[in-house]
Amino acid sequence: MVVKKKTIKVEAVALDEETLCKLIASLSVDGGTERVKQLSHTLQSCLELTDPVQQIQLIKKAGSQLEALNEEEADDALDVCLKTLALVYTSVQPKNPLRRAVASSLGSVPKWLQGRTVDTLSSCLSDLLSSPSSEQFPRIIDTISACLDSFPTGERCIHKLLLKVLKFISKVLHEYLHQNRGLAGRHIAQAQLMQWCLAAVKTSMLVLQRSQEAIGDVLQAQPDTLGGLLSCYTHILTDEEFVQAVQSTAGMAVVLLIRSVMGSGDEVASVVCGLLRSSVGGLESAPQWLRQRCEALCASDRPPGVSLYLCHGALAMLSWKGSLPGPQWEELLLLVPRTLMDLDVRVRESSTAMVVARVLTLWSGAALDCLQEEKHLCPPSLQVALCGGSELQRHLLEHIYSHWEHPLDGVRHQTRSLFHNLLRLHQRTKPSSCSPSEDPYLTELTHSLLGLEWHMRGKYGSLGCLVELHGAEHLLSIQPLLPSRLLDLMGDQTLAPYASDLLERLFISHKAQLSNRGSEDWMEHWHRTWVDPLLNVLCHTRPDQTTYILDYFLPKLLRCSPSSLTHMVQALQDAPPCRTGPSSSRGALGALMTCLRAARAQGVMASSEDDLWAGLVPLSLLQTALIHKHDQVRMDALGLVCESHRSTEVLTSQEMELIRYFLPSNLNSQSPGVRQQTISLLKKLLCRVKDSSQLLQKRLIQERAAKGRARDQHSLHQYKEFLRWLCGNLLEVLLPGASFSKCLMALNLLNLLAQLFTFTAEPDVFALGEVVTSAHAQNVLYCVASNFLEVKQLATSLLRQLPPAAVGLQAPQTMRRVLQASLDLSTSTKPYDSVTAAHLLSLLLQQPELIPVLLGCAEDQGLELQIDPLQTQASEALMLELNALAVVRYLLCCLQTELSGAESSLLQAAASFPLYGRAHCITAVLQQLNTECWSQTEQWRGLSSELIAACYRMSDVVSPVVQSSSPEGLIPMDSDSEMSGGLQRILQEIQPRDTNDFFNSARELEGDDASAQSRTPHTPPLNTDGEGYRVTAQMVLVCCWRSMKEVAMLLGQLCQSLPLQYTNENEPTCAGLITEEQVEGVGLYFRQQLLQSRHRGAFELAYVGFVRLTDMLCRSGSQALQQLPSRWLSEVLEEVKSSDPTSKLCATRRSAGIPFYIQALLSSEPKSSSCSLLKMTMRELIALAMPSAERNTDSSTVPQVHALNILRALYRDTRLGENIIPFVSDGMQAAVLGFTSPVWAVRNSSTLLFSTLITRIFGVKRGKDEHSKKNRMTGREFFTRFPALYPFLLTQLEEAAATVQSDSGHVKLHPSLFLLLLVLSRLYPSPMDGTFSPLGLAPFIPLIIRCSRSAVYRTREMAARALVPFVLLTQVPSTVHSLLQELPPEPGPKIQHNHIHGTLLQVLFLLRSFQTDSHRPLPAGSGIGEALCQRMWLCSRQNSCLVTRGVFLDVLMCLCGSKTSLLEGSEVDTLRQTALSVVTASELIHPDSSSPSLVPGSTQYLLSLAQLGLSVCVDSPHLWRGFEQRKQLLYSLLHSPHYEVRELALEGILRKLYEEEEEEKSPLWLDETTMSDLTNMAVHETRQQCLAKVLQVLCMLSNRCELLWKDGSKTLSQKDVLMHLLTLASKFIHSVDLLSSALMLASRLVVALVSSDLQDPGAVACLDQWGALVCSCCGEEQPVEVKLMVTKVLVTCSSSLMTNPQLPLGFPATVSLWRSLFTLLQDEDQEVRDSASDFTCSVPAHLLSKDVAGGSVCPPAALDLTLQLLCGMFKLWGQLGAGILTLMQWLMGEEDGCDEEEADEALPLDEEDFLFEKGELNLWAEPLQWVKLLHRHLCSLIDTLEQNQGAGAVDPDQLLHFQTQARNKVLISQQALNRLPGLPQFSSTMEHARLTLRHHRAELALDALSRLTLTS
Repeated sequence: MVVKKKTIKVEAVALDEETLCKLIASLSVDGGTERVKQLSHTLQSCLELTDPVQQIQLIKKAGSQLEALNEEEADDALDVCLKTLALVYTSVQPKNPLRRAVASSLGSVPKWLQGRTVDTLSSCLSDLLSSPSSEQFPRIIDTISACLDSFPTGERCIHKLLLKVLKFISKVLHEYLHQNRGLAGRHIAQAQLMQWCLAAVKTSMLVLQRSQEAIGDVLQAQPDTLGGLLSCYTHILTDEEFVQAVQSTAGMAVVLLIRSVMGSGDEVASVVCGLLRSSVGGLESAPQWLRQRCEALCASDRPPGVSLYLCHGALAMLSWKGSLPGPQWEELLLLVPRTLMDLDVRVRESSTAMVVARVLTLWSGAALDCLQEEKHLCPPSLQVALCGGSELQRHLLEHIYSHWEHPLDGVRHQTRSLFHNLLRLHQRTKPSSCSPSEDPYLTELTHSLLGLEWHMRGKYGSLGCLVELHGAEHLLSIQPLLPSRLLDLMGDQTLAPYASDLLERLFISHKAQLSNRGSEDWMEHWHRTWVDPLLNVLCHTRPDQTTYILDYFLPKLLRCSPSSLTHMVQALQDAPPCRTGPSSSRGALGALMTCLRAARAQGVMASSEDDLWAGLVPLSLLQTALIHKHDQVRMDALGLVCESHRSTEVLTSQEMELIRYFLPSNLNSQSPGVRQQTISLLKKLLCRVKDSSQLLQKRLIQERAAKGRARDQHSLHQYKEFLRWLCGNLLEVLLPGASFSKCLMALNLLNLLAQLFTFTAEPDVFALGEVVTSAHAQNVLYCVASNFLEVKQLATSLLRQLPPAAVGLQAPQTMRRVLQASLDLSTSTKPYDSVTAAHLLSLLLQQPELIPVLLGCAEDQGLELQIDPLQTQASEALMLELNALAVVRYLLCCLQTELSGAESSLLQAAASFPLYGRAHCITAVLQQLNTECWSQTEQWRGLSSELIAACYRMSDVVSPVVQSSSPEGLIPMDSDSEMSGGLQRILQEIQPRDTNDFFNSARELEGDDASAQSRTPHTPPLNTDGEGYRVTAQMVLVCCWRSMKEVAMLLGQLCQSLPLQYTNENEPTCAGLITEEQVEGVGLYFRQQLLQSRHRGAFELAYVGFVRLTDMLCRSGSQALQQLPSRWLSEVLEEVKSSDPTSKLCATRRSAGIPFYIQALLSSEPKSSSCSLLKMTMRELIALAMPSAERNTDSSTVPQVHALNILRALYRDTRLGENIIPFVSDGMQAAVLGFTSPVWAVRNSSTLLFSTLITRIFGVKRGKDEHSKKNRMTGREFFTRFPALYPFLLTQLEEAAATVQSDSGHVKLHPSLFLLLLVLSRLYPSPMDGTFSPLGLAPFIPLIIRCSRSAVYRTREMAARALVPFVLLTQVPSTVHSLLQELPPEPGPKIQHNHIHGTLLQVLFLLRSFQTDSHRPLPAGSGIGEALCQRMWLCSRQNSCLVTRGVFLDVLMCLCGSKTSLLEGSEVDTLRQTALSVVTASELIHPDSSSPSLVPGSTQYLLSLAQLGLSVCVDSPHLWRGFEQRKQLLYSLLHSPHYEVRELALEGILRKLYEEEEEEKSPLWLDETTMSDLTNMAVHETRQQCLAKVLQVLCMLSNRCELLWKDGSKTLSQKDVLMHLLTLASKFIHSVDLLSSALMLASRLVVALVSSDLQDPGAVACLDQWGALVCSCCGEEQPVEVKLMVTKVLVTCSSSLMTNPQLPLGFPATVSLWRSLFTLLQDEDQEVRDSASDFTCSVPAHLLSKDVAGGSVCPPAALDLTLQLLCGMFKLWGQLGAGILTLMQWLMGEEDGCDEEEADEALPLDEEDFLFEKGELNLWAEPLQWVKLLHRHLCSLIDTLEQNQGAGAVDPDQLLHFQTQARNKVLISQQALNRLPGLPQFSSTMEHARLTLRHHRAELALDALSRLTLTS
């Protein structure tokens, strides 16, 4: 893509009139030499011109003339010329190219003239520096800077005026510091001042740097000048109101000035060291004046940022290359990182963390510079300090590990650079011959990095640094499977970029290393390492998980090795074909498409006209891929066709044919991602068509060879045919009833065609306008009526680009109808209708004849409108403005009339003319206009005032509802019209004056009818048109809150778009359409709405309008308006502080609109500013949110509740970004302490705030696992980022742990204990912590262990979970052993079971964590097994507490039942034998009838026991050698009286069966007795969960062997079993799992029954019942799980039942199954459709025609293919006649057995009753397309019948019946369509679509019947 270069702004010379005249006069003097005259004339012409470009040319000419002068020609006129050039140079604005031209001219003067030039320019500069006006300061500063920018003459001038320049800069800086104090609240002005200040500091540094030699003279003359500068720098550094960029530059300036004064010796390093240490003693070597000025920087209370900026200055302004001048420099070099890391712990702002990271990287670069020279020049002590493993490196690594997961990209990037430099430092301090494997530091570092969790993003960059410096083989030797591991991570979007970057570094480095080694098969080795794992992942992983491989990895691999493509294609084509039925992977075909696509996009291959694509793959393979079931396979195949390395590559006929093949099946995609990709790829293709067609046309003009011309002409003809086909097909699909997704796709593509090729009527190469018919344009127009906003927008955009003659809006009658429809829709009670009206009006605004038509409408409505007619010669902009003015005036007039009606009856307004539609249309019309170039300003000014007044009126009407304390529950939800009287009474009773005390006393409605009638006016039953209206509560509420929304949007639009009229002090008035008073009034209105509205919809949308307003306030030129946000914020905070239950501020509903109000005010503050408003607000709110002894009652805690709610909103606001992070620690403290409040409201708000903060700190939940490490961070990182939380959490935990004591038997629950444990459980130690303390986490461990004694079960569990992160992996064995030692070795009287339970939980969680993270056994001699054996009584009957028994069994299960044992062989065998004795003696095998079954913990205990039992007899019987009672144990599990145990046992069996699914024989652990138990259980089980599970088990077993069903000793027949299953399915139709299991198993039995030779006649009779049940489960109302199960059933039964030539079910039942399949293929749920499309995989290959691709295809293609297959089956069955009648029934819509008209009559006629209830809608299915498909195949079947007369005839009577019925339907539907109002597509959209469909059905049926009659 070509990026247009930014145009530089050039302005003419701007001198005041008097100076200009004098200069021109002085240049006009006669006399002097000829050359000087010419020069004078050139400059005079230059000054007289106003064109800046011509001025530049003349200045360049003057420069050439100056250069040609010689010394003899010098005279006074030459001085005038030089003065002119100097004045021009000093007068132009910054960044003007004119200045550069003058500098070039002055710099090119002859040597003899240079002195005079310097004197002249110096004189002008001196005059400029004497300027008293502060407004000129920025320009003068820029001029000084320009003099030093590659302009030697200017530099000499600065040296000459050095003292004056420095004084001037000092004066400027002092002035800026003074101005800054008075700009509070004016953010734009403050930001501008910061820019000026930054420029002044930078310029002062430039002057100091370029004037080093002359500084000494200045010091001798006036040292106070430099002292003044230093004072300014010091002030900037210590004033936190300055932005970081200015402070950072000031830090550099301080060091530069010290260096300039003191030179580069050891003393300067000593002074800088003193400043960093904040030590006045270190400044002794500095001059007195310097020492005095620097003392302010050494103050004890200086901001922490001072050290940071001074460190930056020391590194940037001092030279570090080569050997250091002295020991103080070495000390300074080592002091800088220590200072920065001390500061790092105290940093709160993310922006400061960014600077710290950048300065540390700068330091590492400086340290490298010191080591660049020969090593003997570097002091040995410095080498030791900088080498790997040193204390400094260790601390720096800790900093890296704490920051490599930082939220800011910049910090992460700098951290990676620092790590890279540290590795280089280590490399420099070691011998060059040392290999990485021989370096223990590097080896240990690599091992520890590879051992980290892969979700840590910093790990990838660090490993990349190791690869870069030491090669890929270093990592591959340690972890050979690294490529596969990284490829597995490419499925995660957050990790894919990092993993792909590391992979790229690895394979590039590995290839270089292998090629350098020079072995013969090195490329094969490289392929095995990198390419083969990639192909394996592509073939066997789900396509959606490999998207990022295509995006990030594959292109890089092919760029690195283009020749690898041949290896990929060969390997994938040799792979077995993936036609194995349903599969979640893309298979070899999908992988092949992915590789080919990436290769073509990289230019590795190109398309060709051969049968083999690019000479590599057959075209049929590409066609199969283009309609593949998996989205990604289709997208890769389409990408292969569309994407190209060159945008001018000519499309081949193959590519165009492939697009024709692809498009019909892929337009209706439900996935937004697929739609987006399809449109993007087709856009690339169309761009190729456009670019290559331009190339072809150019070649046609240039080419002379006839053959070449003919070829290019043919290509252009093909393009034309293809584009016209594409355009026509896309327009054809936009029929009534087209799905939303198809409309969206078609409209997007048509808009692309319009942008790239245009639809204009003028003749062009492709003439696409000719394709568009009037019918097509009308269909696009009717798309505007769609309920989907995006479709409306695209259709409106397309209509503007279609040929006007086809659209036909310019015809007065059409325009009148469309205008009337839009005006009617603007008063509809359906909210989306007003959006349609707005889009129609936006179309009409483009029409020149709109105003007369509008006046006609106004006349019909009886409205008096004074609108001037449009002038005939009006420009398009003026026409649009006048049309908009007329429309807005008309709508406003209507709105004012309706407002009068609403003021008398809100109910009637809600039912007949809700106000929001008109307001929405007005806003939409205003959005079409460019307000900057309006001509009718007076009319607009008056109209805008009227609009604002109408908005206020509208708000007054509806605000009583949205501001009531309970707007949603305000009105009884009853649509009965008799309730309207009571409704009106309620509305009258409520006034907008209610408070937080609204429901303190109950209000009752009057029960006396008479009194009610006397006070309540009757609601008129008819409206003005005489039509009855009904009103529901929903309508009233929607009318009110949507009206509030539209008022907010309209006011926001007016304030944001209309030019502002304002007056600033000492400035002329700026003209505009809206005044400051009006804007402030709108702001006060928004304030009232946001602070008093209760309805969320109302205040959320008022917030949107208010954001527009605040955005405009900050950017407005009015000083008064700029300060409004600051004032309003202070006022609302004061109001929050003083609020109580009687305040109007809403304390419920999460403080309603108050947080929104404050959010809007704060988000208006520029991000680049110092964020003073945010800081002030957060300080105030946190102070309010903290608990106080004075605030502990309901009335006094209202401000605290508000503060907590507001804080929650601010922490959630993404626009505040990282600026909010410094306040997270305080917010967390407020949330935790809020839990200690006795007031419920405070605790509730604290809960919400706490939840928000957890998300803000740890990120949005990125997986289903609540405790996944993706949402956790290391303790070091957490406490580094939030240091204040360390002492707080520790103190709070100490207090909470002190209250935990279950010995007394009383529950003492500390309010915030649970929160503390929740936060701590989100932390974990990093393996990088090694032997060092993980940032002081150790003090937490004993406190968390103590919490395990709590009497609260959940607290004990959380304490166990929280302990795990704090114990290092190496410390787990010792910690577990010490915990076990605390358990009693034998029963005793004083045993505390809560303590035992908490300890056992901690042991269990630690062991599980160790098992997950270490993947190795516990170290020998840990004593854990022995300690457990000594305490086995805890899981025996000696222990009366079932809860502790259960957890002890879980511990045993963890150690004994795992396949990877944590204990040594003998130790675990002993433990297993002990555990077996426990199981044998347990209640499982020997139930104890005396013990109560329902004691606390019994279920939990039995489940733990059952889990251990399952491990023994099912999961891992090989581990439990020598146990003979397995059968008895499994029998006990399956026959347990507890259903939970039975369910667990069945789940275990099912899981085991899935694991062994590949084996075909029955598993050894499952004998005949168990099988009998399972079938018996299936007959007698009463629990639905268990019954569903046992049926699933039997279903899986039926795949492997024939089941012998038993009921006790009785063997059941096939009929009995089938009847039992069908009865179950019918009985439990609402139990999804049971219904699915029963029907699936029944289907397996049916298949087996049909396939067997010995068929049970009774069972065969059940087949119809089974078929009916299957069909009933396909309905739209069925749950997705049931429909998915039915698709599996149909796929399973396809060959045995549905495609069986013998028709075992009979013709009607079999056809019903096919009809069910078609229903499922058109289901709304994509998963159901995809599952149903697998039917094509299971069809026998001989039934498919040769030109049809088998395998997985997408649902639209499957629908066509399956219908074609059914037609083939009709012929195979010899049922062509019956088949034709069946399809005819389907075509006419009679497949359900009832007539459509009867069904329609049953529908309610009134669609207005419920606004949002649409009934069952299938947004994917397209009845019209289905009907066309049926018609096509029906006609094909009729042709087949003609050729095969003996294959079944059609009954003539039935034929006649169908013909009569079809004619009646055509007539009735046409009459119904004619009865609809004008433009029914807008007024009766659904009814019109329904009738159109019926009409099409009948017409197509008649067509088919006429063909059939001819055949007969």
